[in-house]
Amino acid sequence: MMTMWWPCLVLALLSGLETSGFPRSPLRLLGKRSLPEGVVDGIEVYSTKISCKVTSRFAHNVVTTRAVNRADTAKEVSFDVELPKTAFITNFTLTIDGVTYPGNVKEKEVAQKQYEKAVSQGKTAGLVKASGRKLEKFTVSVNVAAGSKVTFELTYEELLKRNKGKYEMYLKVQPKQLVRHFEIDAHIFEPQGISMLDAEASFITNDLLGSALTKSFSGKKGHVSFKPSLDQQRSCPTCTDSVLNGDFTIVYDVNRESPGNVQIVNGYFVHFFAPQGLPVVPKNIVFVIDVSGSMSGRKIQQTREALLKILDDMKEDDYLNFILFSTDVTTWKDHLVQATPANLEEARTFVKSIRDQSMTNINDGLLRGIEMLNKAREDHMVPERSTSIIIMLTDGDANTGESRPEKIQENVRNAIGGKFPLYNLGFGNNLNYNFLETLALENHGLARRIYEDSDANLQLQGFYEEVANPLLTNVEVEYPENAILDLTRNSYPHFYDGSEIVVAGRLVDRNMDNFKADVKGHGALNDLTFTEEVDMKEMDAALKEQGYIFGDYIERLWAYLTIEQLLEKRKNAHGDEKENITAEALELSLKYHFVTPLTSMVVTKPEDNEDQTSIADKPGEEAISESKSMAYLTPGVLGRPGGQGSLVVQGVSPFFDMFSVDGDPHFIIQVPGKNDTICFNIDEKPGTVLRLIQDPVSGITVTGQIIGDKGSNASSRTGKTYFGKLGISNAWMDFRVEVTTEKIILGNGAALSTFSWLDTVTVTQTGLSVTINRKKNVVVSFGDGISFVIILHQVWKKHPVHQDFLGFYVVDSHRMSAQTHGLLGQFFQPFDFEVFDLRPGSDPLKPDATMTVKRHRLTVTRGSQKDYRKDASVGTKVNCWFVHNNGEGLIDGVHTDYIISSLF
Repeated sequence: MMTMWWPCLVLALLSGLETSGFPRSPLRLLGKRSLPEGVVDGIEVYSTKISCKVTSRFAHNVVTTRAVNRADTAKEVSFDVELPKTAFITNFTLTIDGVTYPGNVKEKEVAQKQYEKAVSQGKTAGLVKASGRKLEKFTVSVNVAAGSKVTFELTYEELLKRNKGKYEMYLKVQPKQLVRHFEIDAHIFEPQGISMLDAEASFITNDLLGSALTKSFSGKKGHVSFKPSLDQQRSCPTCTDSVLNGDFTIVYDVNRESPGNVQIVNGYFVHFFAPQGLPVVPKNIVFVIDVSGSMSGRKIQQTREALLKILDDMKEDDYLNFILFSTDVTTWKDHLVQATPANLEEARTFVKSIRDQSMTNINDGLLRGIEMLNKAREDHMVPERSTSIIIMLTDGDANTGESRPEKIQENVRNAIGGKFPLYNLGFGNNLNYNFLETLALENHGLARRIYEDSDANLQLQGFYEEVANPLLTNVEVEYPENAILDLTRNSYPHFYDGSEIVVAGRLVDRNMDNFKADVKGHGALNDLTFTEEVDMKEMDAALKEQGYIFGDYIERLWAYLTIEQLLEKRKNAHGDEKENITAEALELSLKYHFVTPLTSMVVTKPEDNEDQTSIADKPGEEAISESKSMAYLTPGVLGRPGGQGSLVVQGVSPFFDMFSVDGDPHFIIQVPGKNDTICFNIDEKPGTVLRLIQDPVSGITVTGQIIGDKGSNASSRTGKTYFGKLGISNAWMDFRVEVTTEKIILGNGAALSTFSWLDTVTVTQTGLSVTINRKKNVVVSFGDGISFVIILHQVWKKHPVHQDFLGFYVVDSHRMSAQTHGLLGQFFQPFDFEVFDLRPGSDPLKPDATMTVKRHRLTVTRGSQKDYRKDASVGTKVNCWFVHNNGEGLIDGVHTDYIISSLF
C-alpha cells in the first residue's frame, strides 16, 4: 500500500503500494522481461513528490505520486494520504494514460445521495474515513491496465498554528519500497522574516542525512529539500528494502521585532499577534479529576504521573487545588492555596494517594471547583491581577447525581458566568466527547481528547504546558470603525506564551493609504494596548514575491479561518441561529472548494469500463468513540487450515470496522486502535450451517451454509469449502431472504418470491428494501439502519474443482445492538489483546508468541491469510497472529456452539 502524509504543521509522509496479485518481490520476471528495481507486484512507483508552499503560516500542499503497471495483467493501485485533522482538502485528480478524472466538492447531502446510488449499484466507494490523534486518512484505489501509467494528485490547505514558540511540520516517512524519484520540497515565505529553520530525521544517520537533505533560510525565505537517491534509500548497500522509516520534522519561527504583523493583499487582511517578553500572569487553577471505577489501573496511574510533573512546573505566585469526583466529591483543601514549596510537597503526597472509587458525578465535581474559584476571587484570597482556570479530566459520562448533559451545561454556564475558561480533557474513547466539547466551548475553553496510549501522561502534561503561562487576559483586537467587513474572531479570554492570535477580514476601501490595528489586554502588572500601523504602499512592495506566493492566499486564509470558526460556533447554536451559521459555512466551503464537515468530495474514476463513485468526507472527532461503523463479510471459502479460504473480520479504523468472509473460514480481525491483526480458522465439513450474526434487539439473524469443491460430500473435510448459501431474517418483521449462487428467495410469512441473478429489481416495503443488481449483488436494508450486501463470485463453469460462491458484507455494524453475537457479530464490539514473548516456532519463517485476550493466555503463530476484498479471484496477503484450534480462547465458547441445524 502506498501511504503518504504531508501535513504542513503536523506533516507525515508514508508511501508504498497496495496491489493485489503476486507475492511481493522487488524484482521478478514476467515472461522474458526483466523488471526494473523498485517494482512490487508488477507495480512501479517511479515518482513521489510532496510539494509544500507556506506563505504567512498558510500551507498549500500538493502530494503527487506516479506509478506504472509493468505486469502483464491489470492491477489495482491504492493511494493513501494522511493529512492533518485541521486541514481541508481542496482538490484531487486521478490521471490514467493522459485522461484526468477530477474530484468535485458538493454539499454533503447531495454527495451522499450520489454515494448511496453507487453503492446500490454495486460500485466502489469510501475515502476519508479514518482519524487518529492529529491525522485523518484519504484513500482511493483504481484498476490500472497492463502497461498503463497513473498519477494521483491531492491538494489540501491548512493554517499552521503556533504552539510552544514554533511552527512544526512533522512527517512520518515510510515508503515501504524503493522509489526512483522521491522528494520532499518545502518553500516557506514569511514577510516578518524567518528567525530559525531546522529539519531532522530519526531514521537515518546524520552523515547520510546531510547528503540527501538541504535546508536554508535567509530573510523572508526558507527552503527544505529531502531527495534521497536509490542507494541512499537502501537499508544496506546490497538491500532492496528502504531505510526510510521514521520521523522527518521541520520546525521554524518568525522574527518578532514587534508583537503584531498585518498583511494585506487584494482587499483582504490577516493580523498576527504574539507579544514576547511579558511577565506571566499568576493563575488560580483547580484540577477536577474523575476517580470513578473506570479510571482504575493505567489511567489513574498516568494521571498521577502527569499531576506530579505539573506540580513541578507550578510557579510560586500560582494558587491551586484538587477536586476528585466519583459518586461523591472530595477536595484536597477547602480553599485554594498558594503554590509554596511546602504546599507543593503536601500536594504531591495527596496526588500519590489518589485511588479510583465508584460512579461519575461530573456535575457536582465541576460546581465545587467553580464555587471555589469564585469564592477565592470574592474573598480577595488570590492576587487581583491573576486569572482563573478550571481543568477537568474524565473518561466517561455522568451517571450519578445530575446526569442530564443539558442540565449540567446550564448549571456550569450559570456558575461560571463567563468569568474564566473551562478546559475539558476526555480520557479515552468511551465518553460523550460532544458533550465535553460543548461544555468547554460555552465557557470560553476547549476540549481535548487524551488518547489511551503509553504517553497519556505526556499528553496531559503537554496540554498543561500550553496554558501554563498566560501573558494577557481579556484580549480585544480593534480596527477602525466602518473600515472592516466579515471579521473573524477578535476577542480572546487569554493569550498564552508561545501561541499566536490570528484575525482576518476584508477591507471596505481597497484604496485606503493606512491601516491601523489595536490589541488591548490585561497583563500581570497593568493593562496594555499594542498598536500596529501599516503603510499600504510599503505593504504592496513587500509582498511582490510571486515565486513564493500562491494566488490570493490571504483571501483563502480568511475563508479557511472563517469556516473553522463558524463550524466551532455551530456546535453551540440552536434553531435559526444554527441554520444561518450552517448556511454561511456551507456557502464558503463550496465557493473555496474546501472539504469540510458540511461538504464531501465526489471522485468519479474508471473501473471495468464503468464509472465508480467515491466520497471524501471529513470525519468528526466524536466518531472516535464509535469504534464500530462499517462491516463486511467477503466471499466465503471455508475449510481446513492452510490457506483454503477465509472468514475475514477486519477493523479498518476507529470509524470504519470491516468484517468479511473469504475462503476456508479464516477470521481476520483487526481491532480498532490496534496496529495488528488476529486470524483463526473454522475447520468444518460441507453442509455445515454457521450462525454468523444474531441481534436479539433488532431481531436480525444471519446464517451461512458451507459448500465444498465439486465432488465433495458432507463427510469430507478435505479440499476447499465456501459459503454457497446465506440467510438473512428479521423475526419482528416475519421476513427472510435466502441467497444461493443461483437464485434469491424472499419470504414474507408464508409467501415466497423467487428471483435469479439475471434480474435487476428493487423490492420495498415499510422498513425494508431489497435490491438485486444483475450478476453483481443483493442489497438488503432495514429502515434507515443496517444494510447487508451479498456478492456473487463466479468462476469458470468448466473448472474441474471450484464452483461459484458468495461474499457477504455488513454496512453500519454500529447500528446493531451491543447484544449482537455470532461468529461474526461478537466482533462488532471492541476488545483488547496483547502479544508478547516472541520466539521461534516449528516453521522457521513463522515465529510463535504468547497472546492474552479475553482472560485467556494463548500460543499464537505469525503467518498470513488471504483477503479477497479488492480482488475476488486472487486476493491480497494479510499478516496476522494465528490462533489455533478453531479460535479457541478468542471466540466466546467453542466453534461448535455456532453450528445450527438449518439456515432459518
